[in-house]
Amino acid sequence: MQALQLSEGKVHWSEVQPLPQPAGNEVTVKVSSVGVNRADLMQIAGKYPPPPGASDIPGLEVSGIVAEVGCSVSSLQKGQRVAALLAGGGFAEYVNVPAEQVLFVPDNWTDEMAAGWLETFATAYLNVFMLANLQPKELVMTHAGASGVGSSLIQLCRESGNPITAVVGSSDKEIFCKELGATDTINRYQQDIIETMKDIGGVDVVLNPVAGDSIGKDQHYLNQDGRIILIGLMGAREGTVDFGRMLMKRQRIIGSTLRSLAPERKGEILTQMWQQFGPQFTSGAIQPVIDKTFEQKDIQQALDYVAANKTQGKVIVKIDG
Repeated sequence: MQALQLSEGKVHWSEVQPLPQPAGNEVTVKVSSVGVNRADLMQIAGKYPPPPGASDIPGLEVSGIVAEVGCSVSSLQKGQRVAALLAGGGFAEYVNVPAEQVLFVPDNWTDEMAAGWLETFATAYLNVFMLANLQPKELVMTHAGASGVGSSLIQLCRESGNPITAVVGSSDKEIFCKELGATDTINRYQQDIIETMKDIGGVDVVLNPVAGDSIGKDQHYLNQDGRIILIGLMGAREGTVDFGRMLMKRQRIIGSTLRSLAPERKGEILTQMWQQFGPQFTSGAIQPVIDKTFEQKDIQQALDYVAANKTQGKVIVKIDG
């Protein structure tokens, strides 16, 4: 089968060994589309190796058709349209995945939408609704508001009734986030984030993929008992934290990654997310926002587009099959 391979920091499609039959708890998905994530860029750059036992092929979310079913799987059948959350292996014609990490695709969704669904929405849901234990009417703020995770979180908060402020880098992205349902937006190049957030009234939960000195700045407007969830290192892996403010205001800083979690835990996340927001996904009230779709041969262009911070939503690569 064809799969994406790495060589000296560059990517290319190559013929690799066919997949083995799926294990008892797995299904084989014939991939139609793949979502591009920053974790893919980091892996290609040699900065984010796959978890032990995971495929070394990049790709954390796909859509496609169930091609084979493991002997212990009763919830899925051959031929069903599905979306799958992966620890790796998505940029290939076929991928084996634990059945817990697979969801049916709503009938009114395209393959591209399904491929841009689970990684970003599961990340947003896990970190804000589960780890931060978001409560009714609590205020949320997300950096990189126009990203795949940011646009997912804005929609989830809109439907849950939690006000959310999106920090972005352009006026176009401000418009994009407001159309999705952001209560407020901040252009980080034109506004002082600390002062603007204080004027808004502070925040209870911050989703931060930036790290570096942004964590210390987030502390300034984080309310009593507030939580900062760190999910990425787009800025830097080191920064300054005010431990005095953390103690006095009972603030919490929580580090989190989705990729390395066990299949059972990922299954719990998808199940809880579907239980809370399934009707909105099915109706289309909440859905992935697809910025741009690339053909398989244009994979490098897709990666470069994400790396340039141009995205408003998800970038998808179609697999020729």
